[in-house]
Amino acid sequence: MPIEQRGVDTIPEEERTSGPRDLVSILLGSNLCLGVIVFGWLPPSFGLGLWPSVTAIVTGTLVGIAFTAPLALVSLRTATNLSTSSGAQFGVRGRLVGSVVGLLLSLGYTALTLWIGGDVMVGVLSRLTGLPDTGVSRSVMYGALAAFTVVAAVFGYRLLLRMSKILSIGMLVLLAAGVFAYAPDFTTAAPPETPYLLGSFWPTWLLAAVAAGLSGPVAFITLLGDYTRYISPRRHGSRKVLWATGLGLLVGLLVPQLFGTYTALAAKAGADYAGPLVDAAPLWYLAPLLVAAAAGSVGNAGLMLYSMGLDLDAIVPRATRTTATLVAAGVATAFVFVGSFEWDVQSAMTSFVLLLTALGTPWAVITLIGYVRCRGQYDADALQVFNRRSVGGIYWYRRGWNLAATVSWAIGAGVGLLAVTTPFYQGPLLSLTGGVDCSFVLSGLVGALVYAALTTRGTAAPAPGPASSPGSPSASAEEPAAV
Repeated sequence: MPIEQRGVDTIPEEERTSGPRDLVSILLGSNLCLGVIVFGWLPPSFGLGLWPSVTAIVTGTLVGIAFTAPLALVSLRTATNLSTSSGAQFGVRGRLVGSVVGLLLSLGYTALTLWIGGDVMVGVLSRLTGLPDTGVSRSVMYGALAAFTVVAAVFGYRLLLRMSKILSIGMLVLLAAGVFAYAPDFTTAAPPETPYLLGSFWPTWLLAAVAAGLSGPVAFITLLGDYTRYISPRRHGSRKVLWATGLGLLVGLLVPQLFGTYTALAAKAGADYAGPLVDAAPLWYLAPLLVAAAAGSVGNAGLMLYSMGLDLDAIVPRATRTTATLVAAGVATAFVFVGSFEWDVQSAMTSFVLLLTALGTPWAVITLIGYVRCRGQYDADALQVFNRRSVGGIYWYRRGWNLAATVSWAIGAGVGLLAVTTPFYQGPLLSLTGGVDCSFVLSGLVGALVYAALTTRGTAAPAPGPASSPGSPSASAEEPAAV
């Protein structure tokens, strides 16, 4: 299989051969991994029992899907990834906001997947072979997983799609076996010595709904376009793609996360997940658990690393996608080592997802508002101006930046950060919300209101002419910035 040569350029029509079923496969197969399963452990680690954990995860996931899934339609129309597509609202240079947000999201989730997968693999090998569970053995395992992940990400979308189709079946079988493996120890009560993290039920439940449920779909706000850009709108309607996205996210996120809750309660995993998960596994399930940790981690981290390479390629157009992927892999692996040896996994995960949700939500809201306003009509050629190191086009705005969108995102993200609660940081606006983390709602709402206010006089994204389509020449010729 040849290495994918496409970066964030426009995908030609003849290469857009994927369909809604492929979208479901890649969203399902890539998420059946420990990097997603571990989020199901968060509610029990916050002090919640079975049904509060399940309702928090399901509620947060459904809200997140309703907000995130429509973003898949943007790249269906532009034939490029979402951060580049956001140039229609933010400007061809302002789209760097989306690239940075996407890079941070993918970086964090890649590191988390390698971290958890490596810890479980070392724990299993320790029980099976007596391998010492030390910093050295963990470091070797992180490096090995990272190396296989790089190979998958460098070869690109086609290989990742094939891997996801295999994983979607294989991992479901392994997880089903895990249900029987942990059944004798299952309990509906929260793990021992885990009081409500925020002191009372409802604030803790809301935190779980955001940190465990909502964070799953939000992680895909910049990733969905990596897959739908390979789907042709001429052969597949928007409604089918939207439903496929929703179905893929729903099944792909709820199955592993609810499995994580189930195993966390069975293993009585409070402050840690990987160790109790391995210790509670019966001997016959250790080999399947090892396979699940290895294969699932490579599949999920490979997809995240692939997206990181695209975002870094968008930030540095001179770099090739392969070079950008290798650099991103090095940074992600470094984060794994820092996280494993310096941070507490629960605090690191909670802080990461809440902070990135506050930063990413207003960007996604503004991008969706732009999609509605232009009715899905984009000038695909004009979106590539920055990648060609050129100037002009209908998305040039002011020196490549749409200040209305950028300022709206900054204000929305700022308000969200002021309203977030994490183990490391408490926002000053929490006193106005009764100590409840409303950062997701506030960041998106404020970003949307400010953007609407600043664009009421026609400063929104200009609509391309009817002749514009992905892969076709721009309807408006590029012109010097001075003009």
